[in-house]
Amino acid sequence: MAKKYPKKFLDLLNSVVNKRPKTVIQHILKYGFITSHDLKDKYGYEHPPRAVRDVREHGIPIETYRIKDAFGKHIAAYRFGDPRKVKNLVAKSSGRTVLSKALKQALIDKYGSKCFIYSESLDENLLQVDHRIPYEIKGAQPEKNIDSFMLLSPSANRAKSWTCEHCSNWIKKDSAFCNMCFWAFPEKYTHIAGKEQKILSIVFTGDEIDDYNQLIKLSGLMKPEDIVKSLIKNFINE
Repeated sequence: MAKKYPKKFLDLLNSVVNKRPKTVIQHILKYGFITSHDLKDKYGYEHPPRAVRDVREHGIPIETYRIKDAFGKHIAAYRFGDPRKVKNLVAKSSGRTVLSKALKQALIDKYGSKCFIYSESLDENLLQVDHRIPYEIKGAQPEKNIDSFMLLSPSANRAKSWTCEHCSNWIKKDSAFCNMCFWAFPEKYTHIAGKEQKILSIVFTGDEIDDYNQLIKLSGLMKPEDIVKSLIKNFINE
């Protein structure tokens, strides 16, 4: 039996016309929740959290919890949160706006056509603009402050989304916490999603790919990253 919601809440749900968030909304209205498997297998969305985020960005509260699938494996499930929270969310923002091409060009002009996370040079058409501090935590930022944004490769954007959505700060929403996180400011960070860690990203291109392949052969049972760590330690201790 479908759960009853206040008319104001239903009006907000029915006002969403974009396909992806509307799909999530209609499924939850019909079944009471939607799972990550539903989003992938039934609707073809390879990144379920992004589809759910689309709903949140319309000011609609969504709760994430865990259920077991037919094989007893825990999977993510999503349902509407407290309708009374809509007012506060909408007051903060009526929804995420599309970031302009001018902002992307300004970032490329200042930093070059490269991913901020992986330091990989890419065709500018492949790069995506993202808020350094997630929209869900700090809200919309004026585009004139271009350093509130970053350029990401598609894989880095997916990795950042997954990590942020599984970080404890996703609930706390402390923007100061994000200010010191690798996923927001990889050039000056003290933690990675709350963990005391450091990342060294190395991209092999051109003739360097042969070096990478040799490293893989030489690694044997060791992981390539462990060899790099060993070399760094030997270099520092010399």
